[in-house]
Amino acid sequence: MVSVDELRTIPLFAHLSGDLARRLAERSADVRVRAGETFVHEGESVPVYALLEGSFVIEKRYAGERRVLATRRPGETLGEIPLLLGTTSFVSARALEASRLIRIEAVEFRHLIATDGEVRRAILEISSTRLAGVQEEALVESRFPIVIGSNDDLACHDLREFLALNREAFEWLEPAAAANAEGVPPQALAAEKFPVVVVPAELGDDLVLVQPSQRELARALNLQTQPRLERYDVAIVGGGPAGLAAAVYGASEGLTTVLIERRATGGQAGTSSRIENYLGFPSGLSGDELAARAHHQARRFGAELLVAREARALEPGPAGHRVVFEDGTAIDAAAVVLASGVSYRALEAEGVARFVGSGVFYGASRSEAPSVAGRDIVLIGGGNSAGQAAMYFSAYAATVTILVRGDGLAASMSQYLIDELATRENVSVRAHGEAVAFLGESHLEAIRVRDRVTGAKSELPAQAVFVFIGADAQTDWLPPTVVRDKDGFVCTGRDVRDLARDGAGWPLARDPYLLETSVPGLFAAGDVRHGSIKRVAAGVGEGSTAIAFVHQYLAERQS
Repeated sequence: MVSVDELRTIPLFAHLSGDLARRLAERSADVRVRAGETFVHEGESVPVYALLEGSFVIEKRYAGERRVLATRRPGETLGEIPLLLGTTSFVSARALEASRLIRIEAVEFRHLIATDGEVRRAILEISSTRLAGVQEEALVESRFPIVIGSNDDLACHDLREFLALNREAFEWLEPAAAANAEGVPPQALAAEKFPVVVVPAELGDDLVLVQPSQRELARALNLQTQPRLERYDVAIVGGGPAGLAAAVYGASEGLTTVLIERRATGGQAGTSSRIENYLGFPSGLSGDELAARAHHQARRFGAELLVAREARALEPGPAGHRVVFEDGTAIDAAAVVLASGVSYRALEAEGVARFVGSGVFYGASRSEAPSVAGRDIVLIGGGNSAGQAAMYFSAYAATVTILVRGDGLAASMSQYLIDELATRENVSVRAHGEAVAFLGESHLEAIRVRDRVTGAKSELPAQAVFVFIGADAQTDWLPPTVVRDKDGFVCTGRDVRDLARDGAGWPLARDPYLLETSVPGLFAAGDVRHGSIKRVAAGVGEGSTAIAFVHQYLAERQS
C-alpha cells in the first residue's frame, strides 16, 4: 500500500484533504517495474500511473518505428485524459530503469474527481495542460501516411477504410489539393493513376505506392501479413469478436496460435460507433476500442494476427488441416476455428451498383463521419447496427433518415437505442419505406422510395446511403464435407447430424463437441455458425469456448 506522505509527493495529489488522500492511498497499488519493461500499451485502457522512483518514457509508433515523445521523472504521471473521456491510451510507457509507481484504478480516480470540485478543477487543469503538450509534440513531430485519391474512387475509399480499421493514422488529400500540400514527394505528384499512398520513412526517401493492394499497404506499414511458422496448434479464420476471443484464450493457454483476417481485426463489430450493452462497460465502448484491446491482448499472449490475408481453401486431413491462402501458400494446423462471420447482403435497386463506394456503403465505420458532415444521409435497415450508426452520424450530418420496411424500429432495435435516437432532432424514421432507385449524375443526389403500404413513390434527398439489411455467410470456400444449412451457415454439435445432407455425416464413434463441425478438429464460432446469437458477447463466449473443445480434441488425438 502507498502511504499518504508518498501520495502527496505527486503534485497532482499534493492538495488533497486528509480524508481524500487517506482513502486514495488505501486503494492505490504500489507497483514495481523492471528496466525496459513496457507497462502501458497503445490502444489499452489504463489506470493512472504516478512515478515515485526511477524514470520512464512515453512512446508512440509512427510508420512502424517507436518514437519517444516525453520523459517522466519522480512526481509526474502518465496522463489522465483517456480515463476522463472513456477512451484508450494513444501512447505507450516504458521504464528506463527499475522504477516504482503508484497505480490508481479508473473507478477510484473518477470517484475522486466527482467527490470534490476543487480537486476536479485542479486535476483537469494539470492533466489536460500536460497531455495537450504531449499531443502537440506528437502531432508536430510525426508524419503520417498520405492517401491521395478522389472521394468518389472506390479503391481510395477502401484503402482509407483499411487504414482506419487497422487503427493507422493517415492524411487524405484529393489529387488537386496534393500539389500544394507539404510533405508530398514529386514522384507521388507525377503519378498518373490513383489512389497513391505515401508512406513516410524515418531515414531515406518516402515510399510511394501507386494503386497498392491492401496487402501491399499492410506490408509497407509493418503490419504482419506472413505467418512465422509452417504448423500451428490452432488456426483461426476471422478476426471479429469470436476470432479474437479464440486467439486470446488459445495463446494464453499455451497453444501456438495464428489468426487470419482479410481486412482488419474487429470484424463488423469493430465498425460499431458505440456498444452500449456489453457486460462490464456501463458507459459503453466503441467497437474499435473493443477490437484494439482484444488485438493487443492476443498479441501480448503470443498469438500471430495476420491482416490482409484471406483463407481460400481448407484441406482437412487425419493429421491436421491445411489452410490455403489467396496466393496459394498454406499453413497446417492441428485444429481450426472458423470465425469468419458474415458479409453484408447486397441491396437490389435500380442504379445502386453505380454508386457503391461513391455514395452507397455497406455498413459504416467511424472514419466515414467527416465525409458526411453537413449532408443528408439515409440508413437502410432497422437493426442495432443502423441505430448505432445513426447516433454517431447525427453529430455530423445535417439530417439522418432511417428507412425501414416495417412499422418501425421496435421489432428489430434495442429499446435503449430507440430512446436515444428520439433525443436527436435531426434523426427521423421513415416506416414502410423501400429504396427502389438511386439517382444522380457523378454523385448520389437522392433515392426514390416506395411506400410498401400505399405504393406511392417519392424522392428523398441523400448524398450518402449506408446499408444494413442483414448479412449472409460466405462459406463457399469450405469443402463439401463441412455440413451447412440452406443459407450456408456452418452446422455444429447436434446440428451436424440433424441437418446433415447429401450423404455427409459424422465419421467418429463419439458425438461432435458442441462447437465442432462435421469435420473432426474443425470448429465454428460466432455469426458464421448455424443457430448463433448475433451479439458481440455471444461471439466472445463462443470463441473462448471453442478453445476449450480444441484442448479436448488435441488431448483425444494424443491418447
